[in-house]
Amino acid sequence: MLTLHRSQVLLASLALAASFSVLAADPDISALDLKPELAEKSAAPGRKLFVEGAVGRADQRYGLGSRTISRASVDFRDSGRLSPSIQATLSARVDATDPDDPRIDGAVLSLREAFIGWQDETASYLAELGRVNLRDGPGYGYNPTDFFRDQALRTLTTVNPFTLRENRMGTVMLRAQRLWPDASLSVVLAPKLESRRSSAGFNADFGATNARSRASVALSNRWSEKVNTQFLVYKEDSASVRFGGSLTALVSQAAVLHAEGAWGREPDLLSRALGLAAPATSRSRLAAGLTYTTESKLSITAEVQYNGFALGRDQWLAQVQPNPLVQAAYYLKSQDLQDNAGRQSWLLYAVQRDLGVKGLDLTALVKVNRNDHSRMLWLDLRHRFDQVDLALQLLRNTGVGGSEFGVIPIRDSVGLVATFYF
Repeated sequence: MLTLHRSQVLLASLALAASFSVLAADPDISALDLKPELAEKSAAPGRKLFVEGAVGRADQRYGLGSRTISRASVDFRDSGRLSPSIQATLSARVDATDPDDPRIDGAVLSLREAFIGWQDETASYLAELGRVNLRDGPGYGYNPTDFFRDQALRTLTTVNPFTLRENRMGTVMLRAQRLWPDASLSVVLAPKLESRRSSAGFNADFGATNARSRASVALSNRWSEKVNTQFLVYKEDSASVRFGGSLTALVSQAAVLHAEGAWGREPDLLSRALGLAAPATSRSRLAAGLTYTTESKLSITAEVQYNGFALGRDQWLAQVQPNPLVQAAYYLKSQDLQDNAGRQSWLLYAVQRDLGVKGLDLTALVKVNRNDHSRMLWLDLRHRFDQVDLALQLLRNTGVGGSEFGVIPIRDSVGLVATFYF
């Protein structure tokens, strides 16, 4: 059993990964639509504001007993036209948590988006300049083609993958798009602005999202009403070119298939976590799944995931499980990069709308690391009123010591969340 002084190193670095996860934000079910647009047009004009409060109780590992955890959040988005061809968007949130995030002082500001958009009269040419939250890939819990996800989360308040993608910071970039009836071409240029991340709570933190210069090109095609594809090329400073592709296909009126993959040369995840000068190797990342929706408003998704840069079971047993310091570095790095820690994983995501009562929704998420056999279960039972949501949330992490979900300090937690919309 770990002694307290050895486990403290791990707890300090991993507590953030789980201690707030029971206090998740609203699971945005609109993200379940796997028929992507050919290009991301500027958001529809409108102002959205909600205030959220949460309180819960967590049962902790390492002999730490149980404790109360809480969160208060303010979430704001405003998008409007300055002229017929120019639109401005601002999106941000502030999270104050107990316990505090040990990496950041005080309440945490996440400036998600702040950009000016332009389009011509026919909406055939579009351009955006500023901080844009660019989200590529149709995967549910893992997105190999989402090249701009690294270091974009300032703090974790949920395990729901859709909410994580919405809450993260965008990257400062110039994005230009050309749209045709059944295809689009997008070019992104993102400059280096700062070298280091900020520990100040109220900071735009350009050092997290723009710590190196990056560029990408994406070609999207709608081959029919049932099939969409996207092909991407990505390059960043001092790294090889990466290639990606994704597919969504309507198998039937009730079933949608999605798949995405990326290939490139880079050091493995453990070497990056430990700061080792390891050679780059050619490997791939993959995610594929099927979503089935019933007439009773039940939607179930099964997804398999593969990360060729993560550790397999034998490597994990030999290099990570015996060493708490390596555990901390490895799992923190995977969290920071929003990359899978296990080479093979699978995910189940289910949503039941109007569960017996109109406005009562149940969301369930199960993720399993097949290499270390650890798993995470999350449930959200939510009643949606006109301007208020009330939710009960449960979280359970299981696995042997040193595994992805077995190492997290919180074993079980329960929380109540109230969201007020204005």
